[in-house]
Amino acid sequence: MRNPVRVKSAFLLAFLVIMWGINWPMTKFALNYSPPLLFAGMRLFLGGLLLLIFAIPRYNLLRFKETWPIYFVSAILNIILYYGLQTVGLNYLPAGLFTTIVFLQPVLVGIFSWIWLGESMYAFKAAGLILGFAGVGIVCLGGLAGHISITGVLLALGSAISWALGTVYMKKTSQKVDGIWLTTLHIIIGGLFLLVSGTGTESWSSVSWNLPFTLTLLFISIFVIALGWLDFFTLISSGDASKVSTYTFLIPIISILGSSLFLHEKVTISLFAGIILVVLSIVLVSVKPKKESIGLQLHN
Repeated sequence: MRNPVRVKSAFLLAFLVIMWGINWPMTKFALNYSPPLLFAGMRLFLGGLLLLIFAIPRYNLLRFKETWPIYFVSAILNIILYYGLQTVGLNYLPAGLFTTIVFLQPVLVGIFSWIWLGESMYAFKAAGLILGFAGVGIVCLGGLAGHISITGVLLALGSAISWALGTVYMKKTSQKVDGIWLTTLHIIIGGLFLLVSGTGTESWSSVSWNLPFTLTLLFISIFVIALGWLDFFTLISSGDASKVSTYTFLIPIISILGSSLFLHEKVTISLFAGIILVVLSIVLVSVKPKKESIGLQLHN
């Protein structure tokens, strides 16, 4: 008989990697009709407002006076720095190379979770994290053909580090705040910051409010931002942060497949080689040492 908790986790993981995977080609498409910072701010702010529908009935769980620093720190790490550095950095590096560096995040989460959350680190997990990053690197090898900018590399590293620290911070503070309020407020705060930044540096007249752009904006705001981040918080708060993050190695692969299908970009042999390494990495990270497995069985 299937474990309902595992079935739910599998569904949430599948939804997350698919939505965050197709986000990249959809965002690339949307940027044909909008400047980057304004688009980032719009999709985040709109996604946060949609989450308010679910958050407001839980007003008694907000406790803003006590917990406001958590919302702001999460917004800085997970939204402002992650999306902001990413948006700017893509102007300095080939997309493939930039994506490879950003998806150093699961490896960093594994290390940070071991140091600050006390999560176990064993040979299979370490090997899996390294294999996953290698798989993403192979998938994105095409990006290495372009101009390499130190500024771009630093911005990509900053994006990866901020996302990794934000993930660990969400896990560490998950028992102190309501998940829906944290997800809602950190997105609204971050979205407002990027929206104001875009308004000051870009032109609203450059936004083409046609049907394809509007539908893309709504889809990303609802499924990628609102539901995607709520899904991510649920998984991180209830499970092993480093294990959950390992599945994000699948995101650039889905992104490339989506780009091939909808944007007619080429699929190469390196994609299939990378997929094999990523699948192996997930298997390795999911394998628990015998001692730990026995301990869990005794505890249950």
